[in-house]
Parts: sequence; C-alpha cells; structure tokens
Amino acid sequence: MNELELVAFEIISNVGMAKSLAIEAIRDARAFKFEDAEKKIEEAKEFLVNGHHAHAGLITKEAEGDKLEFSLIIMHAEDQLMSAETIKDLAIELIEMNKTLKSISK
Repeated sequence: MNELELVAFEIISNVGMAKSLAIEAIRDARAFKFEDAEKKIEEAKEFLVNGHHAHAGLITKEAEGDKLEFSLIIMHAEDQLMSAETIKDLAIELIEMNKTLKSISK
C-alpha cells in the first residue's frame, strides 16, 4: 500500500467514526439523552479534526510541488469527509430541535 492510500484510509477511518458518532448522537437526542448526545458530538468533532489534518497534509504536499496522482480512493475519502461534516452539523441542529420539543411538551 502506498503513502497516498494510507492517508486515504486514515481519512476514511476517522470520518467514518465521526459519522457514526453523529448518528448515535441523533438517536440519543431523539430519546432526550442530551448529555450523551453532546458528548458524542464532541467526540465526532475530534475524529473530524484528525481527518482534516490528514487531508491538509496532502494539500500541503501538493502546494509544495509534490504532484499527487488522481485517485478514486482519495476522491472517496474527500466525499466521506464532506458528508461526515454535514451529518455532524445536522446532528447538532437535531439535538437543539429535540431540546426545544422537550421544553415545549412540558
């Protein structure tokens, strides 16, 4: 496995965990377990940061003149990075919405 593939898998692994945690946070919020949901969002953010760092390393290499080959696996990693970020943002909104719903239903 070459260096580019290793970085791609590092990104995919980290953002996959972030996405899973965000989905779990949504499920916790639906059950009004807001503290658990918020902990999972914070953990998801940490995994996303790790994914962004790995991705930024590739961008830095290219900016320094080290031309990277086109790779479907990198495209997939970037796609997963963007979708995980979106799901995390939606999870945060859904947590807040469920908090509002709970306060209204009292």
